[in-house]
Amino acid sequence: MEPAMFAKHILATGLAAALIASCAPAQTAPTVAVAKFEPIAKACEGRDGWGDPAPPAHVYGNVYMVGTCGIVSLLITTPQGHFLIDGAIAEAAPGIVENIRKLGFDPKDVRYLLNTHEHFDHSGGLPGLKRMTGARMIARSEAKDALESGTVHPSDPQKGLFDPVEGVKVDQTIGDGETLKIGAQILTSIASPGHSPGGTSWRWQSCDKGKCLNIVFADSLSAVSADDYHFSDHPEYVAPLRATISRIAAFKDCDILITPHPSQSGFFERLAGEEPLIDTSACSAYAAGALTRLENRLAKEKAK
Repeated sequence: MEPAMFAKHILATGLAAALIASCAPAQTAPTVAVAKFEPIAKACEGRDGWGDPAPPAHVYGNVYMVGTCGIVSLLITTPQGHFLIDGAIAEAAPGIVENIRKLGFDPKDVRYLLNTHEHFDHSGGLPGLKRMTGARMIARSEAKDALESGTVHPSDPQKGLFDPVEGVKVDQTIGDGETLKIGAQILTSIASPGHSPGGTSWRWQSCDKGKCLNIVFADSLSAVSADDYHFSDHPEYVAPLRATISRIAAFKDCDILITPHPSQSGFFERLAGEEPLIDTSACSAYAAGALTRLENRLAKEKAK
C-alpha cells in the first residue's frame, strides 16, 4: 500500500508447467478494438481510488491493463490460456472480469492468477477472481500464509493497518527465478521482499509485429509502515528491501516498466503517449527513487 493512497483505503528452473486446454483454444487477440474505449488516462483523470472503475487498455503485444484507476491488474494472453496479475480490492473483481470480457476474452481462459504483494489493495480481489475464472493461484511461499489468511505477515511493517479480508487458496508456490509457462509465453518470478515480506516482481517478453520487448512488472519498493514502526529498528527487514532495490536497478532488459500503482511509474500517462512507454532506464530510475526515499526515511527516524 502506498502512502499517498492510504488515506483512501528470469528462465531458471523447471517449474514451467504446460497447461492442457480442456476446450477450444483461447482467444489470442481482442475481438473488440481497444481504441473504442475511452483512453484510460482521461477516464481516470481526478480519480485514483483502488476500486474506481477504469476502461481496459492495450499495453503492448499480448498485454492488457484490466484493473482500476488506482491499481494495475494485467492480463497476458496466449492461445492456450492467460495470466492475470493482481486483483485490486475485493469490490474491483467483477470490474476486472468485465474488462476482460470487454476486450473479447473469456475470463474462464485465465489459467494462472499471480500477485505482486499480499496487501489487500492488490490481493483483495483474488478470491473472487479465482471463483469467477477457475484459475490456479500461484505465489511465493513467503506470501502464501498472508494470502490464504487474508492478514499480513507478522513481520510486515504495515501490520495493524489493515482489517482482515477473505483469503485465497494458493494452489502452487513458486521460487525466485522460477518460471511459469502457458504455450510459448514464459513469466519469471523475481523475489522482491521489502514493501512486504512476500513481494514478487514478474518479467517476460512480449512481441508486437515482430518487435519483442522485455517487460518488468516490478513490485512496490516503498518503505511504508504503521505509525509506531521504525525501519531503523529493523535492520533485518531493511536489508532485503535494499537488496530488492539494487536488483531492480540492475535489470538490463527493462524496456517497459509497470508498477502495482499506476502513479508509481506514470503508467497511464505513458499509455496515453504523454511520456515514452518504452524507456530502458525506467527500472533503474524507479529503484533510485525508492532508495532515496528509504534513506530519507531512515535519516528522519534517526533524527528523532
